[in-house]
Amino acid sequence: MVIGNRFFDVRNETYLMGILNVTPDSFSDGGRFVKMDAALKHTEEMIAEGAAIIDVGGESTRPGYSKISEEEEIERVAPVISAIKSRFDIPVSVDTYKSKVAEAAIQEGADLVNDIWGLKADRKMASLIARTGTACCCMHNRSRISNEDVMDCILLELKESLALAEQAGIPEDKILLDPGIGFGKTYENNLTILRNVGRLQELGYPVLLGASRKSVIGLTLNLPEDARLEGTLVTTVFGVQQKCAFIRVHDVRANARAIQMTKAILSEGIMLI
Repeated sequence: MVIGNRFFDVRNETYLMGILNVTPDSFSDGGRFVKMDAALKHTEEMIAEGAAIIDVGGESTRPGYSKISEEEEIERVAPVISAIKSRFDIPVSVDTYKSKVAEAAIQEGADLVNDIWGLKADRKMASLIARTGTACCCMHNRSRISNEDVMDCILLELKESLALAEQAGIPEDKILLDPGIGFGKTYENNLTILRNVGRLQELGYPVLLGASRKSVIGLTLNLPEDARLEGTLVTTVFGVQQKCAFIRVHDVRANARAIQMTKAILSEGIMLI
């Protein structure tokens, strides 16, 4: 799979997507990287620690978040994406479900659109992605929680996103899928997804897992957002074991080490006795 100018071996490797929230109210790091200097410094740090993609978000999507206008979101993400692309040789993702924001981000160099509504919230999104040749990540999301089998539900509703992508003409090798940990799911749903995330590969596309610091970890361990690293590392290890191609994280260095150790254990090497 090619994203930007980089080839990703999505069948055999697991890559890290580093989170850069340029928002004042994100659930874990809101306000820390609003200023350009801080955003660029953090980007540089994440690249040095092993990030393969930088995911820039301008609107918080935590539970109960406040929506902002397209104009405000563009003002937050577009300059940062432009600055990252001019300074670093790394693919950049824009975390948005709004086609106008995505278009502005793509004009500034964004290589991937990370859509938390799987192309369903803004029906212009799919055609924009197809027209610009950008890669996309379709995440599963829903407004209401229901009681049906969560994995069957996710597979079915992601097929709807894939149908929209096909209708618009988005090439199959430009699509990632994300089960949407924490979005319209119960605590029990999220644990089930983490245990069975590998099932998404039944659809034939690379999988992105995003569980970093999320509430399922906080509820399990009774910990606040800034103390959920160990729990996040466990979800990353599970993701590697289930052959997720990408893991979206806040703490890049620690997760990179967890991936390296997990792959060393899983690889077929010579056992030293």
